[in-house]
Amino acid sequence: MYFLGLGLVLMALKYLEIGPVAKLEWWQVLIPFALAAVWWGIADATGYTKKKAVELMARKQAARLQAARDNINPGLKKRR
Repeated sequence: MYFLGLGLVLMALKYLEIGPVAKLEWWQVLIPFALAAVWWGIADATGYTKKKAVELMARKQAARLQAARDNINPGLKKRR
């Protein structure tokens, strides 16, 4: 995501000819987009994105389970 943000900022600066980015070639400005594509390819190949999705789903499931337990008897306080 950071590569995409950086690429968009650099592209806007190049298009509007602002600062030292205006002197760069277009292929240099577009490098962050290529890096983002490489990162996504590596992340998908190694299972990183799937692992993060599973972790997010597990956190949501645990939160729903805890909310359901809290709603069963709202007057009962947790003992720890």
